[in-house]
Amino acid sequence: MTALSSSIPFSLQTILLLAASNVFMTMAWYGHLKNLATAPWYVAALVSWGIALAEYLLQVPANRIGFQQAGYSVAQLKIMQEVITLAVFVPFALFYLKEPLKLDYLWAGLCMVGAVYFIFRN
Repeated sequence: MTALSSSIPFSLQTILLLAASNVFMTMAWYGHLKNLATAPWYVAALVSWGIALAEYLLQVPANRIGFQQAGYSVAQLKIMQEVITLAVFVPFALFYLKEPLKLDYLWAGLCMVGAVYFIFRN
């Protein structure tokens, strides 16, 4: 990390890097459904792998910072990632893929709140 990032708390660095990595992950996993719908699956897979590389270049440092410097457990990092995944996926599905808004997103979010509670309680 650079000197600038040293002024940002490790917990926030972790969250921001996980959020950024999740944007790439979501695009890699689901963007091809819109952008490469008529391309052969292997072309979509290769493009997705390229996008996923950017995800890993952000996700690996995020987890290292979160575990080593911020003091999160692996379980806490995983639940954090899942909450961020849902927070990134819902707007992506609504605005990019033009999926309808479903009440199930709310219920899934509430389940995640429960997961966060249980994994972060002392």
